[in-house]
Amino acid sequence: MDIRFDESAHRAYALDGDKEIGESTYSPSEKYWIIDHTEVDKAYGGQGIAKKLVDAVVDAARERGTKIMATCPYALKLFQSSDAYDDVLYK
Repeated sequence: MDIRFDESAHRAYALDGDKEIGESTYSPSEKYWIIDHTEVDKAYGGQGIAKKLVDAVVDAARERGTKIMATCPYALKLFQSSDAYDDVLYK
């Protein structure tokens, strides 16, 4: 499995070989990125792929000095459950 970030498409996505098995998308604004959707193919559920996808978006935001917000329920729950994201959250 391979996680890739595509800034021009505003998303991180997961591949199993040539098959896309998940993605986390975001909408950029002037001040922050809004993670609005994260989804993984049900056949690949429970493997931590959704977290890796959100983390790929977060890592890209950190590299660019951009803050993050989330409307995606999964990302919201992840951000609320760990202080590891505090440095990048828009408040």
